[in-house]
Order: sequence, then C-alpha cells, then structure tokens
Amino acid sequence: MFEGELQSQNNLPVLEVRNVSKRFSHVQALNDVSFKINKGEIVGLLGDNGAGKSTLIKIISGNFPPDEGKIFMEGKEVKFNTPAEAYASGIETVYQNSPACNHASVFENFFIGRELVGNFLGIKYVKNKNMQEETLKVLENTGITIPSIKVEMGLLSGGQRQAIILSRFFHWGGKIALLDEPFAALGIKESGKSLKLISDVSKKGLPIILITHNIEHAFQVIDRYIVLRHGKVVGIGKKEDVTRNDVVSMITGAIDIKD
Repeated sequence: MFEGELQSQNNLPVLEVRNVSKRFSHVQALNDVSFKINKGEIVGLLGDNGAGKSTLIKIISGNFPPDEGKIFMEGKEVKFNTPAEAYASGIETVYQNSPACNHASVFENFFIGRELVGNFLGIKYVKNKNMQEETLKVLENTGITIPSIKVEMGLLSGGQRQAIILSRFFHWGGKIALLDEPFAALGIKESGKSLKLISDVSKKGLPIILITHNIEHAFQVIDRYIVLRHGKVVGIGKKEDVTRNDVVSMITGAIDIKD
C-alpha cells in the first residue's frame, strides 16, 4: 500500500451511520439518521426519552437491522445479525449494568475467553500469575483503583465494573465503545472518576459514543454532540459552538442546529 493510500485509510471515520431509518409498526423510531465518528473523539448522543437513542444504539450493536440506510466501519459497509458479530468487528456496548461474571475475580473477567494456558509434561494449566500481572499493569495504566485484582467482580461498585469492562475492551483491540447511560446508577464521586476514565481512554485513540440524559456530565468530556428528537437528527456539531441551554432547546424542540 502506498503512503498516500495508507494516510487516506487512517483518515476514514471509525464509524459512519448513513441515512438509517427504522419503523416499528406505526412508530417511526428513526428517520434518515446520518453521522460519523472519528478516532479518539467522544461524541455525546443526546435526546429525551423516545428520541430514538436506544433504537440507534441497538442497530449499531447488532440487535436488529435498519429498515433503510447503511453502516460503515473504517470505510467498509457492515451488516450485523447479532450483537456477537458487532462485538467481533470491534464494537462494545457498555450498559449501566453490563453483564460480568460476578463470582469470578477481576483478572479472570479481564481474560475471559482469552485465558493464558501453559503446558507442563502434557498437562495444560491456566497461567493465573501471568494474567494477574497483565491485568494489574493495564488497570494501573488507565488509572483504575480497586481493592485487588483477585476480588470478585460482584463486590465492586458499578463504576468500577464499567471501568474494567471498558479497559478490557480497549486492551484487546476494540474499535469503538458505546456507553449507554453509564452514570445512571453512580454517585457524584464515582461519576467523576468514570468521566476521567472515559476521557483518558479516548485520548489513547478509542472513539466513544456517550449516551446520557445528563448534559452536565456530557459537556465535561465530549468533543461533539448529536441531538435526536422524534427519530431525527436536529442538532450536530462541536461542543464549543453551543451552550448547554442551546442543547436543551434542541432536545425540547425550541431550536434546531446542524452543521
């Protein structure tokens, strides 16, 4: 591949949603939605209940297909039949209560499905010490503080579990993370830590779509915003070009702002 071709490929958006529409019976959940997400940026997907945010995220994450429109990853069209296919392509959706093996340790969760296995005299064994060391190194690099990597996941707070899931995904080569209401069950202090983690991980190159009702939280970390109302994009642009009140007005229908 020539240098110019490589540079062009690197400039491609990580995710592009192009003219996506979805209807459920008589309800038009999404109507001609288009946007792009670039490497290393945090984009806030904002809107009131019923705006279409959940439907859009479920389409991107492979829960069901769009009726119309296309989805591209790094310039190539993708069609997901299941969430597993979306995950295999590099899309992680982190919910406020994302599933984890609560009775397994942190390091076991970190390596789930990717366990390090050794062989001694024909007998296979799990290399727990190596997995513990690598997990500890990754968590330290991302600034995550937990009592121990040997503690059960179920004993950690919601924010700590989210942080570990996000760090695990980034470590194993994930391409984009969708965070769906990640602060809903968190207190003020824990939300602050989660916001810092989101910002730190994004700076390392992982693009993030942040779905939240909390505009104050969103404005602390996002680079750009996308506002949905009644299934349509009514606002899209850079954070510094609008105020919080502008975004509230877009959500409620007082104004529309688009690039």
